[in-house]
Amino acid sequence: MHDLKSLYLCAHAAEFPAQALLRLLPGLEGLPVVVLDGHAADEYVCAMNRHARHMGVVLGMTRLDVEGIDRVRLLARSRETEAAAGDILLECAARFSPRIENASQGTACTFVLEITGMERLFGPPAQLAGRMRNVLAAAGFRVSIAVSANYDAARMKAAVTHGIVVIPDGDEARSLSKLPIASLQLPEEPCETFALWGIRTLGELAELPETDLIARLGQDARSWLMLARGRQPHLFQPIEPELSLREFCEFDTPVEQIDLLLFIGARMIDCLVSRAAERTLALSLLVARMQLDNNRSHSCVLRPAVPSVDGKFLLKLLQLEIAAHPPQAAVVALELSAETGRSSTMQLGLFTPQTPEPSRLDMTLARLRAIVGDDRVGAPVLEDTHRRDSFRLESFAIDGHNSDSKPAVPRMALRRMRPPVPVRVMQRETKPVAFRDHENRFAITAAYGPWRTSGCWWSRDEWDLEEWDILAERSDGSSVACLLVRDCAVNEWRLEAFYD
Repeated sequence: MHDLKSLYLCAHAAEFPAQALLRLLPGLEGLPVVVLDGHAADEYVCAMNRHARHMGVVLGMTRLDVEGIDRVRLLARSRETEAAAGDILLECAARFSPRIENASQGTACTFVLEITGMERLFGPPAQLAGRMRNVLAAAGFRVSIAVSANYDAARMKAAVTHGIVVIPDGDEARSLSKLPIASLQLPEEPCETFALWGIRTLGELAELPETDLIARLGQDARSWLMLARGRQPHLFQPIEPELSLREFCEFDTPVEQIDLLLFIGARMIDCLVSRAAERTLALSLLVARMQLDNNRSHSCVLRPAVPSVDGKFLLKLLQLEIAAHPPQAAVVALELSAETGRSSTMQLGLFTPQTPEPSRLDMTLARLRAIVGDDRVGAPVLEDTHRRDSFRLESFAIDGHNSDSKPAVPRMALRRMRPPVPVRVMQRETKPVAFRDHENRFAITAAYGPWRTSGCWWSRDEWDLEEWDILAERSDGSSVACLLVRDCAVNEWRLEAFYD
């Protein structure tokens, strides 16, 4: 069987601190933007966009120098934003190859993919590289891509090129010949030596005799020579990317207006939705964490009744949640994280009435929670106890399964009185014989009981009840069937329900 020769694709995102911030701030794309790093007194330029570079900004400039350039927008570096953006770039790259190695250095984010045999799925290397560049551009990243049979040749070529370059097999040395010696990232001493010799490019270094070079600079010189010629072997160490739906944005100044916060949140939600939709998934949980100006944090949790990929709907839920529980201080950073689920479709019967859309239900529930409180809206769930009316509220969710319809069976119904009606009961030999409410007097014709229940004797919620099933007659001769309950703790009687 013929063995395929290894083929590598390097995606290089330069000025990554700036790209990570600008992908969430689309309004600044056409403006000169500079990212500052370091302490307040020693801030310096660590990244910029092309508009700032055209205006004369260079790496390492101080804040004072940059502030002297007109119309330049200054942003603070956010390493959390870069980490979240790096995960997204890695996730996009994993769509084209499962074998990826992180080759990032400095302020650039670089990933090398082994694409051996991938042309059967994505076409020739140039076509694969073009499709990958379009996917990364849709995610908000500007990358340069180089393809080569040599790992280091692809990595070094991608770092200095713009667009897409495919290096033919065996042409690595010629393709790298015009790259500067700095591409090898050598220590300071050999760099000075090559400068004295007049060696400034990889092509000039590749022409030096190997034996004489090793004799003067040591065994490391052989590796430098192999790199310059595009022949250096490499042990590929792939990483395993995991799906992590997380977006983070740190604001340059604290945000006090909810509209501005939602403007940034809309972009973040759209990114999360598109990433989940690419895997045929939907968002079943969305958590918004806000870092406040007073060194505290504020969180909002959204649980749609049905997993959704509707960004506008999720943004509206976030707006209602923030309006019901607003942060108590200005927001300095916003993080959105999501969990995925599969959106299900419910098959209705031919004659089944049309039901409301799940999104409308979520909107209604959110508005009700804002009015009556979170603990008063949800689905009632009976608790595992004999205590009467003991239930709790859980978040309402639709499971997508239709319950089996069975023929209705005539049954006796219990119609409870809410609240129960206090009554006065006359007893004979501890058995009720008559009772009176605030309007009528009832003569008891039959009494069945008592049925005693009690529990929680160890807490303040203790109860001790005595129930009686009663058949009684009113003064007008009409008969009723009801349930009388005696609270033994306080020796009080009340009318709990009627049997229909």
